[in-house]
Amino acid sequence: MKIGIINVTWYAGIELARILYRHPEAEVVSVTGRSQAGEELGNALPHLSRMDITIEPEITRSVDIVFSALPQVASAEACVPFARDGVRVVDISADFRLHDPAEYALWYGAEHPAPDLLETSVYGLTELDRDGISSAQLVANPGCYPTAALLALAPVVEKGLISDQVVVDCKSGVSGAGRGLSMTTHFSEVNENVFAYSVGGHRHLPEITQELRRIKDGYAPRVLFQPHLIPMTRGILDTIYADFVDGAFASAEEASASVTELYREYYRDEPFVKVTDKPPQTKQTWGNNDCLVYPTVDRHTRKLVVFSALDNLVKGAAGQAVQNMNLMFGLPEATGLEQLAIYP
Repeated sequence: MKIGIINVTWYAGIELARILYRHPEAEVVSVTGRSQAGEELGNALPHLSRMDITIEPEITRSVDIVFSALPQVASAEACVPFARDGVRVVDISADFRLHDPAEYALWYGAEHPAPDLLETSVYGLTELDRDGISSAQLVANPGCYPTAALLALAPVVEKGLISDQVVVDCKSGVSGAGRGLSMTTHFSEVNENVFAYSVGGHRHLPEITQELRRIKDGYAPRVLFQPHLIPMTRGILDTIYADFVDGAFASAEEASASVTELYREYYRDEPFVKVTDKPPQTKQTWGNNDCLVYPTVDRHTRKLVVFSALDNLVKGAAGQAVQNMNLMFGLPEATGLEQLAIYP
């Protein structure tokens, strides 16, 4: 497959290039990065020096698939011509995740340039829609927070075991904000500091809600989603709380045993979702495509508590994008993604 990467010089694009370099069926033939156009990729990003390719202002080669790592709004404008010309596209931004144009305008402050493509784009959380992704022309790569939250909730939502009120409490490393400069990602502000942000409404909230509804017809979740920034480069840890529906289980002990078995069975054949025996740590996913999930039941309140951890740049972005590409081209979905986590 001949591949183009739009905006290779931002974190998701950088990670995508790193993963694709080792992919046995992939050849990256064109990469863009307008501020560094004309520069050799290895000069701009020395750790990618084995890739003999020049950064260009636009994709200039014929490609089978394009990945866009541009920020939202700009990404849609770049993706639309390729999608309309029949080139397969994986958009790593948020531009094709929400199917309602009005909802997109509300959360992203701009009218969508191609609302017709919102109707046909496929939400690319591989574990939940393999058939749709396999036949898709345009895949909307999920956000990092929604990936962790949806994989943590899918088994119990599908079985109708939890109420509509869900609390999603998240911690993220700083790379999730991208390479743009801002006071909130300045070293002196972030180091030895933890703080909540987007209080009252994060852009990933409608994405989580939309996809939870799709998991089970009739489910109308009310999600309280609150992210926090913590002083590390990579990683997301979700702690999710929900009440069971009335009559679901007779006791906390029964609920705990049943929920653990449900999760293990639900993800039994999944190559990248692993149900753990104890709460996961972000460092256990550093650099790989795994999402680690640990469900438990609080014996005092009988609430479901699910912990979910992943690398926001891999399973939360570039690795998920490659997993989707593999499905789109009929390859085993783990191709090129078998790397272990880097530890410690």
